[in-house]
Amino acid sequence: MKSIKVYHYDAFSKEPNKGNPAGVVLNGDHLTDKEMQEIAFKVGFNETAFQMKSEVADLRIRFFTPGQEMNLCGHATMATVYALKTKGLLGEKTELTIETRAGILPIKIKSTTESGIMISMKQASPQFEEFKGSKEKLASSIGLKRSDIDDDLPLLYGSTGAWTLLIPIKGLGAFKRMRPNNQEFPSILKEMPNSSIHPFCLETYDQHADMHARHFSSPFSGTVEDAVTGTASGVMGVFFAEYIKCGDFEDSLDLIIEQGQEMNKDGRVMVCVSKNSESYDVEITGNAVYVQEFDVCFEEE
Repeated sequence: MKSIKVYHYDAFSKEPNKGNPAGVVLNGDHLTDKEMQEIAFKVGFNETAFQMKSEVADLRIRFFTPGQEMNLCGHATMATVYALKTKGLLGEKTELTIETRAGILPIKIKSTTESGIMISMKQASPQFEEFKGSKEKLASSIGLKRSDIDDDLPLLYGSTGAWTLLIPIKGLGAFKRMRPNNQEFPSILKEMPNSSIHPFCLETYDQHADMHARHFSSPFSGTVEDAVTGTASGVMGVFFAEYIKCGDFEDSLDLIIEQGQEMNKDGRVMVCVSKNSESYDVEITGNAVYVQEFDVCFEEE
């Protein structure tokens, strides 16, 4: 058996044990895929990130849930960059690129007296696909009724690096009633059985927020719910720009998305959606906080 140091950070919050927990492993180049998956399983967070060297970017990050590798994870990216910056491993660098399975993505770091270290991450180009399944079965799979779904808005799969099903919900009250049965998801999500589910509404707890959401994991990920979800918040911002604002804004649109209140996590993701010649660019901004570090023992291959 070998052991490795894992750093626990909470992303999208300045308060420990709020926001979204991520495990961060620095210098993961010596680990095999199987070892990284075992470490992520033993850590047990929704995501554990492994920082590695890259030949095409400033660094590479691989993301593992307890059950599988993911193309991209917003909150674990925030945690990893925050760890590197606060440990002095980035020097004075405030702009860098990261290599992910969703492509090479630019990162910007800004330090302010009021907010501390804020990290901005450009996500992959947005994509949407129609959901053609049963809305009744979909609502039931998260403990709701068909009437809770808002039919004034489209029900779409969306991605800015990781696919999730965006479900518009009529009101905030429904979110406390949600009880996900994740094992049912693949049979309902026939177009994308590996997708997660991301219900949202325009009613919020925080008067300054624009959207509220929860995020229910694919059963293949080995987790049930994600506290505050960076990639889903990014594509949700594009959904807002395209299907709620209908593109009726100037060059860019700034949004605040709240998530995690039902889990007593209470996080915030800032999303900036800007128009380009073909579609939209999307960038999320957030912070992180150090919580603790611990050793994980794993079977060496």
